[in-house]
Amino acid sequence: MRNIRQIRKLVTGHSTVDGAGVHLVRVLGHDDVENFDPFLMLDAFDSTNPADYIKGFPWHPHRGIETVTYLVGGRIEHGDSLGNSGVIGDGDCQWMTAGSGIIHQEMPKASPRMLGVQLWLNLPAKDKMCAPQYNGITQADIPVVREDGAAVRVISGTYRETPSATQGNYVQPLYLDVELESGMVWEAETDPAGTLFVYIISGAGAFGEPGETVEQRHAVLFGNGDTFRVMAGEKGMRFLLLCGRPLREPVAWGGPIVMNTPEELRLAFRELDAGTFIKHGATA
Repeated sequence: MRNIRQIRKLVTGHSTVDGAGVHLVRVLGHDDVENFDPFLMLDAFDSTNPADYIKGFPWHPHRGIETVTYLVGGRIEHGDSLGNSGVIGDGDCQWMTAGSGIIHQEMPKASPRMLGVQLWLNLPAKDKMCAPQYNGITQADIPVVREDGAAVRVISGTYRETPSATQGNYVQPLYLDVELESGMVWEAETDPAGTLFVYIISGAGAFGEPGETVEQRHAVLFGNGDTFRVMAGEKGMRFLLLCGRPLREPVAWGGPIVMNTPEELRLAFRELDAGTFIKHGATA
């Protein structure tokens, strides 16, 4: 018998400015760590004004996490201390494992509309100091499962026997970009042991059963269950669905670095000051 997940919590986040002057909405952050484990942070950006974002995120470090940037539309140039560089464009995804330490930059370019999100995934304690890795996933790499009234892009994990281009090496979340037509009822089997939430990019939908309506630009955390259910509103909807097993480990978070203990955090910043932060590859 199906156990449909019901809404546990709604989150709207707050507007903020990060990097060198990028306007965004921090949907998830420090206050949400326990409830959304293993997901640490979700930043959403949506602007038709390049002044909101072109100052970008100049060179900065990360350790202990994975950053996953997904662009619905826009263009971001990037580079890192492993020697990777390139452009993330419409429908592309950048999956970066910071591991033991990486220094990178992300510089958005003027676009008709900059629309997307950056997700931070926590790394398990045993993998915090793994070798950094970059994985660029193009729009062409992301399979699209088309159903009656629905289009599902499989960014990570597997949906209806369709695997994504990457499964992730550590947390291995299910990450879907779902578009539904007006009135469409969509259900998906989900890992009962996973933390599941959605971020609504546009439109609205009624979640669970009998259904509670939530509008766009909200994150919705769900309770236990094995089945996700939503009915799209009259204008249809588009949302991102994420599901991953919680780590249930202590979190010591300092800016762009997330470790398990305060001492590990202090060590990371001492190494930054001493120039010994990067363990693999050349310093940018």
